[in-house]
Formats: sequence, structure tokens, C-alpha cells
Amino acid sequence: MLGLGGNTQAPAPGNGLVIDGSERDFMAQVVEASREVPVIVDFWAPWCGPCKTLGPALEQAVQAAKGRVRMVKINVDENQAIAAQLRIQSIPTVYAFWQGQPADGFQGALPGSEIKAFVERVAALGGDGGLTEALEAAEAMLAEGAVAEAAQTFAAILTEEPENPAAHGGMIRAYIAAGQLDQAEALLNNVPAAVATSAEVEAARAQLALARQAANAGPVDELRARVAADGDDHQARFDLAQALYATGDTQGAVDELLELFRRDREWNEGAARAQLLTVFEALKPSDPVVLKGRRRLSSMVFV
Repeated sequence: MLGLGGNTQAPAPGNGLVIDGSERDFMAQVVEASREVPVIVDFWAPWCGPCKTLGPALEQAVQAAKGRVRMVKINVDENQAIAAQLRIQSIPTVYAFWQGQPADGFQGALPGSEIKAFVERVAALGGDGGLTEALEAAEAMLAEGAVAEAAQTFAAILTEEPENPAAHGGMIRAYIAAGQLDQAEALLNNVPAAVATSAEVEAARAQLALARQAANAGPVDELRARVAADGDDHQARFDLAQALYATGDTQGAVDELLELFRRDREWNEGAARAQLLTVFEALKPSDPVVLKGRRRLSSMVFV
């Protein structure tokens, strides 16, 4: 006998992530539901001291996972048959179900850090709720020029995960692609502090800086003629790099900046190297332009 007593735990939050369960709905709320998202089951009782600490801590961690995992609370005093079926010998006992089967669990109270780690481990069983696929779709839209659709998808992701750095960076880049630079800067200035220095946001920051420069770039043909007439016209070469980047010729821009660095690395307080690093930061680290450009720059630096 596990004991007697009424339900004295606080009611579960109203967003459906944490609910009270019973023997009647265990199959639906736990076994079947776990085929879509991992479900944590907390077996507790009102007279159980450790349960009063563990339960709220579990609920908080589940809420923090924002839908990647759910929690069902089972009062063993009121549901002794399911407790016996699952061989619950002591409480608190916690099981995690995934794809209709127990996948993890523990007995007794745990420190807060271990509770969070447990919930994250269970949530990871179900992936990220489709966010990765949504981000990939948004990036594909942006690459294909479907800027409005990409922005809508990034916005939807941020509704689910407000501190997703890739979605923030993507949203800013979408505004840049639409030529709405002031709006992009406003978004950049309002990125949550937790992700403000993330690689994705810094890449968007670099792209915005380059887009501002590109807006003032001169004609490519005219600048090419100036460089051809005088190879040491460093300002013309620097401007040519900006103009090439503005037309989408990133490789050409990098080539001109590398040549400028080779000729005079100290010109304009190292402007060529600084510009190269901005271009590299704006691109993906695995981009061949970045990989080749960084190698060439390093070879010149250490000569």
C-alpha cells in the first residue's frame, strides 16, 4: 500500500505541457502521446515529502523545454492499479516514455541541475520539434529570393523559440535582402542579449555593414579602369572590392582585397584586412570563398 491522501499539489499550468493523468487516460496521454513527443510521468503522492520538491522542479524544466517534452502527473493513491502495473515500489518515481515505451527514468529526489539534464536528455529523444527543418526551409527560400516567405518562416520559428540565434540572424538577413536596411538594423539592435553575440547574429551584423557600404559603391567598370591605370591606387581597389561585393561577386571582392593587402597591408590603418574579415564573417565558415581566402591571407600575414 502506497498510502492515502487527497490531491494537494498545485494545478498544472494551462498550456497543456503539464497535466494530471489517471488510469483511465494513461494510454492516450502517455503511451500514444509519446509517439509524437516524449512524455515524462511523475508518480507522486500528497504525503510524499520529496515529491513536493521534485514535482515543481520537473514542471519548471518541462515548461522551459517549450513543447519538446510533456509531463503527466500520476497520484499513486488514486491510481494504484497503474502504479502496480509499472511496479512502482517507492516514490517519487519518474519514467520517460518515447514511441510508446519507457525510455529513461529515476527514483528519488535529484538536484536541480540533474533534473534539468534529465529533461533535456528526454526532450532530445524527439529532436527539436521540426525547428531544424523549418530553418533549412527558410534558408532555402532566402537563397531562392523568396524573401517575404523566408521572413515569415523565421518569424514563426521565433514565436516558438524567441532566443533562436539562427532565426534572428535569418530574419535580419531577409530584411537586408529586401533592401530594408534600417529595419534590419532595428532588428539587430533588439536581438535578445542571450544571443546578441552568437555567430549567426554576428554574421548578419557583418552583412548589414557590407550592405551599407554597397549602397554607396561606384560603377565596377569605372573602378576597374582606375585600377588598371594605376595598380597602386589603393582607394580605387578598395572601392572596386565594395562594388564587386555589391554585384554579388564575392570571390572577386576577396581577390581585390587580398591584392590590396599584398601591396600595402598598412594602408588606411589595415582597411584591407579589416574588410576581408568582415566579408569572411558575413559568409558561412565552410564557404569555399572563406576557406581559400583565409588560407591566402594567413600565408601573406606570416611571410
